[in-house]
Amino acid sequence: MSPQVPAAPGSHDAFDLLATMVAVVHRDGRCLFANAAFENVMGLSRRHVRRRDWFDWFVEPELLRETVAAVARNEFSTSRLDAHLKRPVAAHAEPLLVHVIVNQMEDPDVTLVELIEIEQQTRQDREERAQGQVEANKELIRNLAHEIKNPLGGIRGAAQLLQMEVASKSLSEYAQVIIKEADRLQALVDRLLAPHRRPHLVSDVNIHEVCERVRALILAEFPRGLTIQRDYDISIPDFRGDREQLIQAVLNIAHNAAQALSERMAAADARIVLRTRVARQVTLGKQRFRLALELHVEDNGPGIAASILDRIFYPLVSGREGGSGLGLTLAQTFVAQHHGTIDCESVSGRTLFKITIPLP
Repeated sequence: MSPQVPAAPGSHDAFDLLATMVAVVHRDGRCLFANAAFENVMGLSRRHVRRRDWFDWFVEPELLRETVAAVARNEFSTSRLDAHLKRPVAAHAEPLLVHVIVNQMEDPDVTLVELIEIEQQTRQDREERAQGQVEANKELIRNLAHEIKNPLGGIRGAAQLLQMEVASKSLSEYAQVIIKEADRLQALVDRLLAPHRRPHLVSDVNIHEVCERVRALILAEFPRGLTIQRDYDISIPDFRGDREQLIQAVLNIAHNAAQALSERMAAADARIVLRTRVARQVTLGKQRFRLALELHVEDNGPGIAASILDRIFYPLVSGREGGSGLGLTLAQTFVAQHHGTIDCESVSGRTLFKITIPLP
């Protein structure tokens, strides 16, 4: 259903409450108003949107321009079409396919245009599945870790006794291998259980302090050939959360990115971007939030293999030889504890992780 035009001309604040994108457009291409959802999708302020011809934000603007003009001329009271909306902030992202509904307004030269993401329902379904996946992962990890831990202790104890009894040096070395591997598995089990054992320590969190800590840690480990760019919105307020959990979540993502950039580092053009933005009128799960933090971790690496892209948050799934497959699972767990979500899009030359957390 298309939104109703406010009774008072020029008063469009009510459109900021809508989840769909809404713009008030003059037939000559001037954008008189863009709501918060439009700002959020474009990654630009409405002031910036209004500076350009509104039709220029679309891949093939002529049909839309003609449709708006026809509705303004009263040839139709309303008209619908599909169009591709450019996303200037995500320069490498595919244009967004939207369903466009053009309606008349009281002013004969002005139209009300609503843009509905065709993939919006798909994205909401994906977020709901992700939330269910977090809970399933937690239960799976907890049960699996406990099932492994008990026999593991017995194996290690038996290997220690065997090492003390055998006289042969080679057999003693075999026993030592068993002990070391048991210890390695024990450390893995402890990592699996750690997020569920540790209490959630809530305090005021400044997301840029989190980003700076992560940036320092990554550059200390990868000092050559890597640039970490900051693109911060310093107006983002502090919020209540677990600072150490968020540092670990962002660090896991950034560390994965740095490890994937080895070839770029050799060429001295490896890049990670830490970007913060405020999103408005965001739906996370089934709950609506007026404001939310968006933290982007973007790299110019080779991308994530399509065969595992849909499963990268599953436990023990790794795209890197020797990887434990726990980093992203733990990151998702920590973000979910802040009522947030993590999304990922990846193509060759660009991988973007987006963390979204509600703000007060």
